Amino acid sequence: MHEIQPSLSDSLVSACRTAVGDSLRTVIWFTPDAFEVLYVRSDIGDAASVARRKEQFVESERAGFGESYRRDTIDAGEEPGLGDYEVTVRVFSDGFLSRVIVGEQGVLLTTDGLDVDVMEELSVTLRRLLADVSE
Repeated sequence: MHEIQPSLSDSLVSACRTAVGDSLRTVIWFTPDAFEVLYVRSDIGDAASVARRKEQFVESERAGFGESYRRDTIDAGEEPGLGDYEVTVRVFSDGFLSRVIVGEQGVLLTTDGLDVDVMEELSVTLRRLLADVSE
């Protein structure tokens, strides 16, 4: 899959905007081979310039496709009781980057602020939206 379906794009952005509100900076959909900037807050720049700047983030987060065995089986003995993988969060001095991967698709979002409970709920929603398309 090299192009995102418009309905999935709309659903991902809507879920992120609803959950995170005005602190949402960007939403990026990605696969092992492609990515698309779905949303950019107006003070961040235009989609084309953001795509050039975010390519490094996307390349870094693509490592998550190779981590799927480890990510999905971490509860198998290394840390009993952790549960299933939901989201990866990276903390920076002025914001956060969150990654959700399901199958061969992922979503990156950057935010100004982060509420862990909101991110957990949002990650479940994003995983469901990606899983619905992957089936």
